[in-house]
Amino acid sequence: MTSLRKRGSRRVRLVAAWSTALALTACATSVSDEGSSGSREAQYKRVIADPRPSPADVIEAAGAPSGVARADNGSLLLTYDAGNVEDDEGPAASAWRIVDPGGRTVAEHAEHTDAEAAPVAFEGVRGGFVRVPSGEGAGGAYALDLAGKRHRVVISETALRTRPGDILLAAPEPTLVYRPATRTLAPPAGVPADGIRFAVDERGTVWSLDQPLTEEPHRVVRQRGGRTFGRIAVPKPYTGGVLAARGGTAGLSLIQGERVRGLLLTTDGGGHWRTVLGDGIPFTALNGAPEALVLEALADGRLLVGEEGGRYWLAGDRTNSAFHELTTPARFTSLTVVGTTLYGIADATTATYDLVKGEGLWISSDGGRQWRRHRQR
Repeated sequence: MTSLRKRGSRRVRLVAAWSTALALTACATSVSDEGSSGSREAQYKRVIADPRPSPADVIEAAGAPSGVARADNGSLLLTYDAGNVEDDEGPAASAWRIVDPGGRTVAEHAEHTDAEAAPVAFEGVRGGFVRVPSGEGAGGAYALDLAGKRHRVVISETALRTRPGDILLAAPEPTLVYRPATRTLAPPAGVPADGIRFAVDERGTVWSLDQPLTEEPHRVVRQRGGRTFGRIAVPKPYTGGVLAARGGTAGLSLIQGERVRGLLLTTDGGGHWRTVLGDGIPFTALNGAPEALVLEALADGRLLVGEEGGRYWLAGDRTNSAFHELTTPARFTSLTVVGTTLYGIADATTATYDLVKGEGLWISSDGGRQWRRHRQR
């Protein structure tokens, strides 16, 4: 899932409601005829100014999804953002679309918004999806079932003792976990007051990076049901960065200065830890800021490491003792994991009227050896 993760606004677009001719030209850097740059610009401006835009129009204007979430039955929820290309203020539009495992549209929704609004994001859960809160508190959270019907989310101030099935929905301010069985959103019980990074695995274990206000080193803390049962100090001279956990594996990026230098990881649920400074990942080749690092754990315990808009490496097995670089069909502006499936999105890095080469959603279920482009029916 997304770790979901930290991530800021990602400007991405999916070709989903185009005519067959336009879909065949989506790999071009721009389109012609009725899909020419000029006609796209006019259409785009009409869509973001429309007080009641249709989902199909927003999706066509956007070009590629801004995010993807997958429910337990394999249904996908794709989000789309059409922002103001010429300014960071002004009108905008957003949409979401649910497609079943066969690729058929089940439900969709669009709304007029503004360019400064936080992008809409969802997480997949058992029986549907839940919207990630926007802004402070738990505002904006609601649930969607597989048919797209909206349900109220219970906001609780009473901390939840985490258990299997709970998911991390927001962090770090506020830090909130979601329980699909009761559609309840609440803070997790017992997390450190100085926690700055969080992850929740499939067993309900809360992993957190604790940053004391003193000169003490950062610590990785693991808890379940509100009880702390493990902690380890981040080795000097590093500080902790991005945190991910799933399938018995937990990984933390290690930062020195302004660069990611390695990983601290465990493959046995926290029993033993080791520092990884290579094993196939050329950390010196990572050019972005530490916050741009992508670190996700697959359901089988393999780690995915890379950076937004750059290169990615995947562990060969759950021991995470060797990594290989992924070959992708297009330059991905984002890459995320649900279960053991990889979802890559190719798009422009800023809002634009034109399409980019390979624009859209790409899916791999075999560790990046083969990719297929998402096509809706």
